[in-house]
Amino acid sequence: LEDVTPAGGHRGWADRLADRLAAEARADGRGFAYANLAVRGRLLADITGRQLDAALAQEPDLVSIWGGGNDCLRLGTDVDALAERLEAAVVRVRATGADVLMSTTTYVRGAPLVSLAHPKAAELTANAWSIARRHGCYLTDVWSLVALRDWRMWADDRIHLSPLGHELVSLRAWAALGHPVPDGCFDPLPPQPAVPVGERLRGHAAWARTYLVPWLGRRLTGRSSGDGLTGKRPILDAWG
Repeated sequence: LEDVTPAGGHRGWADRLADRLAAEARADGRGFAYANLAVRGRLLADITGRQLDAALAQEPDLVSIWGGGNDCLRLGTDVDALAERLEAAVVRVRATGADVLMSTTTYVRGAPLVSLAHPKAAELTANAWSIARRHGCYLTDVWSLVALRDWRMWADDRIHLSPLGHELVSLRAWAALGHPVPDGCFDPLPPQPAVPVGERLRGHAAWARTYLVPWLGRRLTGRSSGDGLTGKRPILDAWG
């Protein structure tokens, strides 16, 4: 799967969804513009604050608000407070007349490290469903997407999606917006051959050295992998 945008950047699920929306608009004789203000590692306060301010200033028709997963990884996170912040952001967008695309969290039980966030993620997912229903939002259900629990759907860091994972989530979002998707596109991948125990252990050790240790270092020092970064496409512009 192609994983690079026309501008040379990483093609995530949102870019892939924008491709589909742009093609639909062209077929209907309409223009389509797209902005992407997301930054890896950011907490919900930034998403519903600075990012949302910048998004609404551009008067969009559809705003995707996906966040809270990083907050769930932090000790002492109050999920009720997260849900209140999320709902306030949704109310703010809906007051402009724009539609909102939300998402559940990812099912993380059994995943290394992030499985610690599973109870909070489950609670936030329940809140997301309730908020979406109260305010007439579209909601992408990735919690129940069993195919996403395959490690081939995830990058080497085991936290972010692989190209396969981004394509799957993009299709899930496309379906959430009410569009048809190919039969079987959400089915799990065929099973892989069993990996010998020694090879698995060596892989876990390499992952811990390369990704876990730096992640713990950032947590201990209050830093994020997204520090100093801005959204890759901050201005609403023609796409596709």
